[in-house]
Amino acid sequence: MAFNPSAKQLKGIKAAIFLLALVPLARMVWLTATGQLVEPLEFITRGTGDWTLYFLCITLAVTPLRRLSKMNWLIKLRRMFGLYAFFYAFLHFMTFFWFDHFFDIAGMFRDVAKRPFILVGFTAFVLLIPLAVTSTNAMVKRLGGKRWLWLHRLIYLIAPLGILHFWWMRAGKSNFTEPFIFGVIVAVLLGARVYWSWAGAKSPAPGRHSREGGNP
Repeated sequence: MAFNPSAKQLKGIKAAIFLLALVPLARMVWLTATGQLVEPLEFITRGTGDWTLYFLCITLAVTPLRRLSKMNWLIKLRRMFGLYAFFYAFLHFMTFFWFDHFFDIAGMFRDVAKRPFILVGFTAFVLLIPLAVTSTNAMVKRLGGKRWLWLHRLIYLIAPLGILHFWWMRAGKSNFTEPFIFGVIVAVLLGARVYWSWAGAKSPAPGRHSREGGNP
């Protein structure tokens, strides 16, 4: 029988995930503040980028896990994962905007236009913004289930763009191992959706258009 937590247990699970998701940031801050890093800017840039991809993958994994495990309550965690993906993407962007360009908007856009891997990453970040803004229950209600669902399908474009950004960034060092692993994970998660759609499989009615927000 599938595990089905009570309301109190679910609240505890959410609280634990909320705190655990902040651990990577706390570690970055601690190592930087205590002077334990040789290249703190590079460490923070890479760390926030990695955790953006981790949370994008986790967000995309919720629906397949729910379908395979029959644990429909997992959908109630999706919004938090999606928002943490945006949170780390925002930190990743701000690291670039602040430390690389010192809030020089014109300089930032020149850099974005000049370097394709930055353009792709910036595009992915911009596309994440409407997903974060419309993640609340009120916005789901205002947009309507169908329009909200179509908007949040942008995640299917954002995740590959994030992988491409990572891949091009690593091209200079000819180190493609991590981008390849992320790419395989995203391909499997998106491929599962394509297969279910092709096979005519339908998601269980409960939670399909959940008002918990987050990404499909």
